[in-house]
Amino acid sequence: MTERTIGKQPRQLYLLFFAEMWERFSFYGMKALLIAYMVTELKFDEPKSYGILGAYSALVYTMPMLGGMLADRFLGYRRAVIYGGILMTIGHLVLALPQEWSFFYGMAFIICGNGFFKPNISSLVGTLYEENDPRRDSGFSLFYMGINIGAALGGLLCGYVGQRINWHYGFGLAGIFMVLGLIVFAIGQKSLGHRGLPPNLTALKKRTAGITNEQLIYVASLLIIPVVVALFNRHEIMDYFMAVLGAVAITYVLWEAFRMEAAARNKLIAALFMIVFSILFWAFYEQNAGSLNLFAMRNVDMHVMGTELPALSVNNFLPPGWVVIMSFFFAWLWTWLAKRKMEPATPVKFGFAFVLMAIGFLVFYLACLNAESGLISLFAFAMGYMFIIAGELCLSPIGLSMVTKLSPVRMVAVMMGIWFFASAGGEFLAGKIGKMMSVPEAVQNNAVASLPYYATILKEIAIASAIAGALILLLSPLVKKWMGEVK
Repeated sequence: MTERTIGKQPRQLYLLFFAEMWERFSFYGMKALLIAYMVTELKFDEPKSYGILGAYSALVYTMPMLGGMLADRFLGYRRAVIYGGILMTIGHLVLALPQEWSFFYGMAFIICGNGFFKPNISSLVGTLYEENDPRRDSGFSLFYMGINIGAALGGLLCGYVGQRINWHYGFGLAGIFMVLGLIVFAIGQKSLGHRGLPPNLTALKKRTAGITNEQLIYVASLLIIPVVVALFNRHEIMDYFMAVLGAVAITYVLWEAFRMEAAARNKLIAALFMIVFSILFWAFYEQNAGSLNLFAMRNVDMHVMGTELPALSVNNFLPPGWVVIMSFFFAWLWTWLAKRKMEPATPVKFGFAFVLMAIGFLVFYLACLNAESGLISLFAFAMGYMFIIAGELCLSPIGLSMVTKLSPVRMVAVMMGIWFFASAGGEFLAGKIGKMMSVPEAVQNNAVASLPYYATILKEIAIASAIAGALILLLSPLVKKWMGEVK
């Protein structure tokens, strides 16, 4: 029996599209507020704020490694998604409480919930396609568009409510939409059929000391929350934490790879190559959630036709907004090129991603050179983001697809977790880069004086991104060879 499709894509893609869209509304809506909330409301100094933001962002993308592994071996994708959604809902609602303790605890719940939700809903998308299905990359591009519709709306609305009305109302709005995403998935999951069910129900229900393995997973994940809060209060030790986890992740992948026959081993090494390079991409890209938030507030002219737009809303709307606009083009482009046997290999797409990002940051830097008033134009700010997001579309949805294509079936979710851990490493490095752009309190309200703190680092990011892109393109024939028959 032929499976029903909508617009040539499996109909279940649209269930996952909407569930992820509303979850990303909540996630990015909350994230849009963090750095500004810490600096303006909690009165943390900028280096401390960047350190906490880096720790949060790193942990929120580290937990998917654990969540992916537990889903692969015990829970299955669907139970992991629902449990993760419940934890994230609790986290958003805790953040909405105007209490001193709620900030770190709310973020800790979101971190643990995201670990279960994020890798497993992406892995579910991969189950919709057979091996070498030409619709896979375009399907992931459409799924990625759903992520960014949610992110655009969340950044716009939560950013406005938080900055202009009340910070905690902004956090609460994010929680409402997290509930909506959870409801969409819970109601529609039956359409997935056998996909995402527990791989071994007997192992999941096995009891030890009167408690099933499933219950043990839930209890253990809750015990992680106070540990995460402790890490926030000692965020300096994240340097060692990330280094150890990174070494463990790479060692694990290589250990698994060298237990396989040559073709499978080479595919896994190809995936690892692109995952490692993605760390640098996210370190540059994630300035949008940190330093570029404050840059937008201080050094971008937000006036349009005599009206001053809220900087947080604009900065957090532009990246996902551009993704939504350009996703249709890229989804069409990859399919059009594939039909003509002209589609670039995945590593070539990764190289293009860095080159486009370099152009985007160069636009920011050139705008700074011409900002005599200390304010760059909103047009230049938007154009810089356009190139950066074109780069993102050559890497992020392609990376999601790449992981599902190159990983052995038994390792898909854990490799998806490692893909997100690379994002964690990038987010952590993004906090380090953001610290380099910290503006002394004495000149934070002086646009001319604050601009040079940003301009120099923006130029250096452009140069580093261009070098990385050139290196990846140079090595792409070798990586393509490792990929074997995978297209």
